[in-house]
Amino acid sequence: MRKLIIASAAIFAVAGLAACGESAADKSAEQQADALEAQAAATPNEAEEKALNEKADMIEQQAGNADGGMTTANTPNTSPSSEAAPAH
Repeated sequence: MRKLIIASAAIFAVAGLAACGESAADKSAEQQADALEAQAAATPNEAEEKALNEKADMIEQQAGNADGGMTTANTPNTSPSSEAAPAH
């Protein structure tokens, strides 16, 4: 019984460390995406603005999926079909 308790505590500790690591990666990706979005807003070229915004969305989406989908609440939906879908 004591071994089971120790093993359970170790699993929770490792899970906590993994969550901290993802948080740092998510923050870094968010900073990169923000920089790209600022660059997109500053450009007068619409095609370049769209490309930069798409790249920023991709970075945010990849960061949100880095943990295997555990934090999908922070993952932006960049699917083209989601924009055309009717609201229910």
